[in-house]
Amino acid sequence: MSEHTLSVPVQSAAPPTPGLAIGLDIGGTKIAGGVVTRSGEILRHLRIPTPPGRDGTPLALLDLITRLRAEYPAIEAIGVGAAGMVEWPAGLLRWAPNNDYQELPLRALLVERTGLPVVVENDANAAAWAEARLGRGAGHDNVVVLTVGTGIGGGLILDGALYRGHTGIGSEVGHIIVNPAGGDVCGCGATGCLEAQASGTALGRMAREAVAADPEGALAGYATGPDRVTGETVFAAAEQGDPTARALFDRLGFWLGTGIASLVNIFDPEIVVIGGSLGATGEHLFRPTRAGFERFVVAREHRKVPPIVPASLGTEAGIVGAALLALDQLPLDRADFANSGATVG
Repeated sequence: MSEHTLSVPVQSAAPPTPGLAIGLDIGGTKIAGGVVTRSGEILRHLRIPTPPGRDGTPLALLDLITRLRAEYPAIEAIGVGAAGMVEWPAGLLRWAPNNDYQELPLRALLVERTGLPVVVENDANAAAWAEARLGRGAGHDNVVVLTVGTGIGGGLILDGALYRGHTGIGSEVGHIIVNPAGGDVCGCGATGCLEAQASGTALGRMAREAVAADPEGALAGYATGPDRVTGETVFAAAEQGDPTARALFDRLGFWLGTGIASLVNIFDPEIVVIGGSLGATGEHLFRPTRAGFERFVVAREHRKVPPIVPASLGTEAGIVGAALLALDQLPLDRADFANSGATVG
């Protein structure tokens, strides 16, 4: 951080009203923040572009926190969902492919500057927690959540708890290997990741290949140029009944269902929830996904298989989940905070 680091004034006028937290969601292109209640209601919402540089993100977060606390001084805690590898419980941002931070001790920094307990979590885990607590996974203790958009993220809720793994970077569901021999290279460098086969990026790539092979075909007519064919192009064409577009969704859904079958075979969840931009394409995605899943899930005829359903909380799941995780940690964090004089353990 630079010498011009912004400090957030600590509010001390009155004791806080129980159950109010700031949720922050850091993405590659935007940072969203909100004031959230324990019931998941967002009382105030702000959104800004993700700034460049290592110092840009924490400075932007502190500015959002200042603005939100000015309107809601009874904030009890802060939850952050950050893209990339987040070490738990230290809240150390190890690395992210689309953000400039690296080895950034975000949790310690925010505790020092705000005087509040802080939880920093992977953004997909935060969104998964919201869906498990308040969305389609509510009422279930074992839930798999996938966010299928530009990439594939997600989270696992096992026996009612968010699974993080040994250091906090577990649940990278988008990077299970489904097609190592003939698959495409993922942004992570591996070949045949679920993300490389079944994400929005994969759908756009497959569509450009289809248009290159048939430049006069109907699918090409939905784009303004051969290099501008995207997943949105495919969805628009599929909505109009284009057989090429629907075949691409069938191919994508096959791989997504294959990956889900592997997750179900290992974790035996009660329900599988799919969110993200592709999750909003409805049966274009869900029909072939369920078919691929049923083909590869083990002992389908002899077990109760979980339903695969669309998410319900939309783009605000990350904000809500981060805030709920912060509120969930309050009893422990308050004790640590009092004993350590501004460092949450």
